[in-house]
Amino acid sequence: MILYHGSNIEISQIDIDKGRKGKDFGKGFYLSADIEQAQKMASLTTFRQGKGNPIVSEFMFDKSVLNGNSDIKIKQFDGYTIEWAEFILLNRNNNTNNQAHNYDIVIGPIADDTVGLQLRRFIQGYIDISQLVNELSYIRPTIQYFFGTPDAINLLKRL
Repeated sequence: MILYHGSNIEISQIDIDKGRKGKDFGKGFYLSADIEQAQKMASLTTFRQGKGNPIVSEFMFDKSVLNGNSDIKIKQFDGYTIEWAEFILLNRNNNTNNQAHNYDIVIGPIADDTVGLQLRRFIQGYIDISQLVNELSYIRPTIQYFFGTPDAINLLKRL
């Protein structure tokens, strides 16, 4: 399977230490199977940083790893669920350099701006977690792939 990473620089060597704290699934390297999503992220990153050019880097990932035939710890969310929302909040509220979970790879929906608005409504107490998940059920999720350990990164081959 080909996965894409959008940035304002070419990624030839992955350095998970450059990942930012407080992201959806923690500090790590994020990719998408949707090239359009990666292109949007590349443009957004370039705009936010005010330098570089939008670049999409491609990586090969052997998805047979997802069948559980290795020592890699994988968490997969099939959609917007209460468990997904709690996991996102756990990671977004973690401002340490230590992961809030012990997974090598996490796969699940992106908490983009539309989702972020609903998360803020929940955090501020306007809706409960069941209503949060209900509100999100009307949104078609874009799936992200998180690689958060050296063992996980070693499964990616630059194309």
